[in-house]
Amino acid sequence: MPQGQPSVVPDDGLTTRQRRNRPLVVVHTGVGKGKSTAAFGLALRAWNQGWPIGVFQFVKSAKWKVGEENALRVLGASGEGGTVDWHKMGEGWSWVQRDIQGDNSTNEEKAREGWEQVKRDLAAETYRLYVLDEFAYPMHWGWVDTDEVVEVLRTRPGTQHVVITGRNAPEKLVDLADLVTDMSKVKHPMDAGQKGQKGIEW
Repeated sequence: MPQGQPSVVPDDGLTTRQRRNRPLVVVHTGVGKGKSTAAFGLALRAWNQGWPIGVFQFVKSAKWKVGEENALRVLGASGEGGTVDWHKMGEGWSWVQRDIQGDNSTNEEKAREGWEQVKRDLAAETYRLYVLDEFAYPMHWGWVDTDEVVEVLRTRPGTQHVVITGRNAPEKLVDLADLVTDMSKVKHPMDAGQKGQKGIEW
């Protein structure tokens, strides 16, 4: 299997193996489609390696049908790869649905509750891979303190990988991250008046 070769080898005193197995913070941001899709692709790889996976959705409502959720739940229960736990914190609010105005105290509280659970799981090393889907939004809106998030992620124990998705990822989070992808939009069917469809958007 082909493996990427680093363009720079830092003088950090680590062996190649130690450097290779460092836990990563990954950020998928930008206005283009595919941020969550890419994160769930990583979850499939993690499942194949037998890693326990925790998915925390900060925007999508518990009522929404998410195709990846069903697939990963089935895989997690199969006993063939890693386990998968799925948590939904949102009430369906998002930048797509409506402008974020008015009283959002309930949504803000749920976002904070979700982050508190992530902190507990990180401290306990519950999962090997965390997918914090749409978590960039609560930080961008000021509902969750970015400085705290950065510090918790920077000092997390063990070999826990964390993937965060969402538009407008805060600069401090981007600076901390090991891998950042900014997904831009070139074209989208919605630009031509086409709504989302099964198998593509969900």
